[in-house]
Amino acid sequence: MGVREMIENREREYLSDRAVLSVNSKGRQVEEEPCELRTCFQRDRDRITHSKAFRRLKHKTQVFLSPLGDHYRTRLTHTLEVAQIARTIARSLCLNEDLTEAVALGHDLGHTPFGHMGERVLNEVCPYGFKHNEQSLRVVDVLENGKGLNLTYEVRDGIVNHTGGSRAETLEGRIVALSDRIAYINHDIDDAVRGGVLSESDIPKEYVSVLGERRSVRIDTMIKAVINGSGEDIAMTSAVYEAMLGLREFLFDRVYMNPDPEIAAEENKARYIIESLYERFSGDVSLIPREARENSRTDDRYVVAADYIAGMSDPFAVKIYEEMFVPKFWVK
Repeated sequence: MGVREMIENREREYLSDRAVLSVNSKGRQVEEEPCELRTCFQRDRDRITHSKAFRRLKHKTQVFLSPLGDHYRTRLTHTLEVAQIARTIARSLCLNEDLTEAVALGHDLGHTPFGHMGERVLNEVCPYGFKHNEQSLRVVDVLENGKGLNLTYEVRDGIVNHTGGSRAETLEGRIVALSDRIAYINHDIDDAVRGGVLSESDIPKEYVSVLGERRSVRIDTMIKAVINGSGEDIAMTSAVYEAMLGLREFLFDRVYMNPDPEIAAEENKARYIIESLYERFSGDVSLIPREARENSRTDDRYVVAADYIAGMSDPFAVKIYEEMFVPKFWVK
């Protein structure tokens, strides 16, 4: 018996009957020979972490645009925090931890530079709209290396359904959707306090009294609420869930949609960069490197432009903007 088979047997022994067993995966779009050492979900996890799209997350904004401080979150550190929270919940519920981790690591691969500002702008200027969860699926299906990663159905389903109106088919995918909220609500408060946008005393007491005064306590409370509230489905206990939603609304009012003129000025700069790049690239796709054009596997100039811009990191977007729009000093 090989290593993979031993892992698959252990899954049968200790996972819940509600878990997705690796051997029961609906498979890949292109059939492949199984790995000798890893289950299909472990293999997906490794493909994601070794992808170029995953590495680019380290230079993509989470909330604060291109922060210079070492301790602000990026899209990569957010992804790792989501994965850790999701794995803890999956392990506690005896669900498939490998499937959960793969979905968590891949859920934001399609996110734009400059955070949700970049997503909003691309959604406005692209005729087909733009949603980062759908772009994440496009990354793993098409864009990475021009052929995609050929992931399993369950991982792809969890990635595209981690946000928005639809839900993942698997409980593991649904864990990631909740873990995403748990992670960003708590670390965005932490970053906002570090950046002077909030103070701990600003957080409404009605939520603090339920969730806790410190970030680590709030995360612990929310994780336990998912573990205790889940049965046939993944859910939080009602009191904690309501407090979490209230805290999320507070963040939208005070952080995500902050009316501070200095923050608004920087966001407007980011908006102008994305708008300018999209107008230029969609008007002339020959300006996009050939490899990027070919990786999109379409002749639709609007899609090719959106693919290229969405894949940029914050500093790369600024660099390309400067190359295209900022005149250089002439030196003989």
